[in-house]
Amino acid sequence: MNFFRSISDFSAKYLALIVVIFTALALFFPSYFSFIRPIFINPLLGLIMFGMGLSIKIQDFKLLFKKPKEVIIGVVAQFVVMPFLAFVLVKVFALPVEIAIGVILVGASPGGTSSNVITYLSKGDVALSVAITSCTTFLAPIMTPFLIYILAGESIKIDMFGMFYSIVQVVIIPIILGAIIHKFFPKFAHLIQGVLPLISTIGIVAIIASIVSRNSANLLSSSFMIVLIVILHNLFGYLLGFVIGKITKQPLAKIKAISIEVGMQNSGLAASLAVTHFAFYPLASVPAAIFSVWHNISGGILASIYSRMKN
Repeated sequence: MNFFRSISDFSAKYLALIVVIFTALALFFPSYFSFIRPIFINPLLGLIMFGMGLSIKIQDFKLLFKKPKEVIIGVVAQFVVMPFLAFVLVKVFALPVEIAIGVILVGASPGGTSSNVITYLSKGDVALSVAITSCTTFLAPIMTPFLIYILAGESIKIDMFGMFYSIVQVVIIPIILGAIIHKFFPKFAHLIQGVLPLISTIGIVAIIASIVSRNSANLLSSSFMIVLIVILHNLFGYLLGFVIGKITKQPLAKIKAISIEVGMQNSGLAASLAVTHFAFYPLASVPAAIFSVWHNISGGILASIYSRMKN
């Protein structure tokens, strides 16, 4: 078991590098990843969310009741800033429909689970980060379809109930199952938690490789524009999250947490929704895949900056 824990720790430490390597391999050697079919994406995301559920504790929600203001600020910022930025980027760059859908899907998704790790490395308020991630994730079945309908409903038909069901199926149910196991079988949960980073890494890499390999030709011809959009979306998310934290007069540790929560998205969910509900638009899943790669890189860079930041 120690061997697997060592590999798991390695995968967590070098996640960004591993993701970049496999993205490049999938881009230039797509045939090697053809076995990872789109139908695997939902189960893989469910596995990652199950891992999140295993680590959830009742204490994670206590902050919501003790200091609801700062959690509400983060949750509202999450569901306002990134969808707004997605809408602006789509309009400013006059993006084609299938790429626009992908950008909006990323913007409408809840906070990403890796934001908690980045907040820790940034010397931010981890408890606040976990509370915001948990709240936005549980609100996602309602908020994500609603935001997608508001932002893209005029251009394409949006199946809000179908997306609600998908999010419950691949996000909420696995998290609840993980939380139940954590509560009633703590020894087993503790045993699994040692290899969770490895499981999550495999899931993330497989999802990205599946999407990139199936869109390699289109990516090679239009990747610059999509990468630019993703970078702007992510960086402005960090920036506006920081500004909101300052405006609401939060202490620095909480500002860092809000900034990171806003900028980092659950791009795995965006990819899942793209594959499940927008299969007619193959490129719709690409912004999510690129976001998954980029925010792991930018998160590490941001953590090194924030960790040196003083009051």
